[in-house]
Amino acid sequence: MAERSKDIVARAHKRFKLCVEWEQESRQRFKDDIRFLFADSDNAEQWNAAVRARRQIQDQPIITINKVHTHWLHVVNEGKENKPSVMVHPTGDQATYEAAQIIEGIVRHIEYISDAQTAYDKASEFQVGGGIGYWRIVTDYADEDSFDQEIYIRQVPDPLAVYLDPHIKTVDGSDARFGFIFDDMPRDKAEAKFGTILKNQTFGDGALAWNRKDTVRVAEYYEVVESKEWLYAVEGENGVEYVRESDIPPEARSILRDAYDNGTAQRRRVDKRTVKHYLIVGDEIAESSTWAGKYIPIIRVPGEEIVMEGRLDRKGLVRYLKDAQRAYNYNASAALEFGALQSKSPYMAPVEAIEGLENYWATANRENHAFLPYNHADENGNPIPAPERQQPPATAPVFMDGMQTAERELMMASGQYEATFSEQGNEVSGVSIERRQKQGSRVTFHFKDNQAKAVRFTGIQIIDLFPKIYDTKRVVRILAEDGVEQQIQIDPSQKVAFQQNKDESEAKVSAIFNPRVGKYDVVAKVGPNFDTKREDAFNAMTNLLSANPELAQVIGDLYMGNADFPAADKLQERMRNWIPKSILGEGPSPEEQALQQQLQQAMQFIQQLQQELKDKTVAQEMEKQRLDMDALNHLALRMENDKETIVQAFKAETDRLKSLLGALNPEQTDQIVRRTVQEMLSAPNPALDLSENRMDPDQAYAAGMSTVLAPVPTQQGA
Repeated sequence: MAERSKDIVARAHKRFKLCVEWEQESRQRFKDDIRFLFADSDNAEQWNAAVRARRQIQDQPIITINKVHTHWLHVVNEGKENKPSVMVHPTGDQATYEAAQIIEGIVRHIEYISDAQTAYDKASEFQVGGGIGYWRIVTDYADEDSFDQEIYIRQVPDPLAVYLDPHIKTVDGSDARFGFIFDDMPRDKAEAKFGTILKNQTFGDGALAWNRKDTVRVAEYYEVVESKEWLYAVEGENGVEYVRESDIPPEARSILRDAYDNGTAQRRRVDKRTVKHYLIVGDEIAESSTWAGKYIPIIRVPGEEIVMEGRLDRKGLVRYLKDAQRAYNYNASAALEFGALQSKSPYMAPVEAIEGLENYWATANRENHAFLPYNHADENGNPIPAPERQQPPATAPVFMDGMQTAERELMMASGQYEATFSEQGNEVSGVSIERRQKQGSRVTFHFKDNQAKAVRFTGIQIIDLFPKIYDTKRVVRILAEDGVEQQIQIDPSQKVAFQQNKDESEAKVSAIFNPRVGKYDVVAKVGPNFDTKREDAFNAMTNLLSANPELAQVIGDLYMGNADFPAADKLQERMRNWIPKSILGEGPSPEEQALQQQLQQAMQFIQQLQQELKDKTVAQEMEKQRLDMDALNHLALRMENDKETIVQAFKAETDRLKSLLGALNPEQTDQIVRRTVQEMLSAPNPALDLSENRMDPDQAYAAGMSTVLAPVPTQQGA
């Protein structure tokens, strides 16, 4: 059942009154401190009102030499020079280092589009001056033509327009249960903006009334509503996943209950924080909504706070310097008055001594007369004393000593001595000078520490808002620490927290990020900004290169990368091309170069062996061919000799037959012919042992013709 608007307004009015009563005294002192801080010779706010009125009546000088402002500027500007920044660390639930870097880049982008540094600086100024400063976190549409929400950090110009729960226990106010940002708006302006709402409201009486005759209080009221809900532990693909019931759509919650009933999930009761936001105009609610985060989006930056005997005392640096500053102003005024009351007449003379010579003596303090005549005797001849020169006006040592003492007391109270303001001391080296200057920073370090805690709490709130604001797929810009922009895609449906695109040169986005995956912790790092660190790096590298010029081939591109002058980026690129690839990490390492050299030598040796083997193979082939030719020649010669032997044998037989034919009768001749023909027919055919195919020497050797190369016998006669 929804709570009635009247009950909410009544509770808001009651809590507002509680805040007013709790901070009333400290807020009055805040106003006094800020007036004292910005005092000058015109408003004379460093003088007590009663003392100032009395001195004005008596026409006494009222001098204001505001040295407190200088001490305040030193602390504030040092904080601006060493701004705290958000650092994110992964702690669990599939969170990764790369995803943490993406979150840091998104936070820097939010700070950039919000001009958050102005909000931080304004809060720091009020923190050091009056003891408290604020900034706030809001959400709004990214632009007029979009439905995407963005997170913004906004400044709070007036710390007195903010109230937080008086019962907070933490410095950053993370445990606050409610908070107000209000404005006592002039009635005509309020009626022009909220006329319908104010129509039926009646005027209230007293300073705490929200609807008065001349003003209407318009307040943004945040309150935390605490309740209980179920936390489920469900077994998933990547292990046990923890899911709050409120993080799941209502139609899907029955699945978790069924899993619990089946024993596949566990659950327990946990606290649930819901932040309600109301815009209250006078005595009615004009708007109401639910804030996306679980914290009051008001960031407090306190100076020093203490609760003593149930009363709040809050202060900055100014409170400790007031008396010393008043003493300095008083002594300066008294010294001026003392000098002003002294005589400006350079001579004292009897009237008779200058009678008739008044023109000379009247201009004696303005003109350089060659002589100053005077009457040395009266009418009766009696001597008249000569005019005497008076002593020049002198300062009052007591007041000058008082000014020096007061100045010393200012240093003692602030902890900032001469070296802090860069006055020359006995230090010689840069290190000793820097350490001496930092001595004053230790005394006021708690201001920077509290600001760092506020920046850390800002990071915690932004991370809490991520999955609720960045709940749709979109492309956002992120900023690296050096200011380089890149685009990443937010995809709440991705299963992992971070996924790098394989080809960044072709892709429009460098990575994909899911803000719903993983848990992260936030710390605030206090130190010089990137430009200051780059300047320090450039100076350090300059000294290094001056001592070792040969290092230019090693760190030349880094040296130019930290330079801040025109064309430094082009010089960096050229020097990078000049540096060996192995030093840049783009080429082989020295070990790899040694292995490559050994491999090259081995390849050369192998090529040499291959060439030698090739030469030997050719020689062997040629020798084999020579042997084949010799074998063929021997074979041909042997066949020729065999042929000649056969021919000679036939010839001898023929000649024998011819010699016998003459002595034989026809019958004998016929028998011899028959026998010869028979022997010829029965003789073996020499061609039977030869193949029809041509046989090379290898085949001859394989066939067992070992006698092919045998010496050819000499031919004998028949």
